[in-house]
Amino acid sequence: MRRREPPALPPVPFSPAAARAHRAGLGLTPEQVAAGTAAHGVRLLPAHVLGWESGELRPTEEEFIALARALWCPPAQLMGAHPARLRDFRVARELDQEAVARRIGVPLRRYQQAEAADRWDGDEAQTRALARVLGLRLRELVAVTGRREELDRRLKQCVDGRWQAHVRAIGRIVPVPEEDLAAVLTVLQSEYQVSSHWGAGSWGSPAPAAAAGGTRDQPVGERFWELLGRRTGIPV
Repeated sequence: MRRREPPALPPVPFSPAAARAHRAGLGLTPEQVAAGTAAHGVRLLPAHVLGWESGELRPTEEEFIALARALWCPPAQLMGAHPARLRDFRVARELDQEAVARRIGVPLRRYQQAEAADRWDGDEAQTRALARVLGLRLRELVAVTGRREELDRRLKQCVDGRWQAHVRAIGRIVPVPEEDLAAVLTVLQSEYQVSSHWGAGSWGSPAPAAAAGGTRDQPVGERFWELLGRRTGIPV
């Protein structure tokens, strides 16, 4: 039976200018950088280093991590932007897919598919492990797992109706203790339903500023994160 190849991913985000700046800051030649990557298991010519710095070439994951180690800098500093995808956060932690899948407790193929699709369907425990392994804040976790729209939809339903029906589903998206979610959703519903009952507009119109510190122009999603961070002390 023919072995299936893992889903293809786009190149690792990479900033040629950042690579040049780090090498210049260390006073290294391309030859020395190539020697440094070789020490981390990636053998290449100095011309490759120059090709990366000019933008003519793009490093593979393995080359990217070796280059970051050779330049003594966190991999995220060579990306040119904050990590935005599951794969970006993984590479920024200098991990391969197999290591992440093993630490989370899911089959390798399943994790590979999640990276390729930018979608995550793990349970609460697996999602919590994913956040821990990749060093994700809660908002980052929701964004890179493709669950932002689902969270927004469920928060709307919590405000419009009974939050109790959604607390477990939200717990799979935002893996914090259920009692903390319940407390936050109770406050959220009480604040936003006050506005609705008084004809202040749609569900997204917050309660008066006097209600638990809410502001008149604060979206419900922002208020959710504010309340959750205050309640749990977990970075959001």
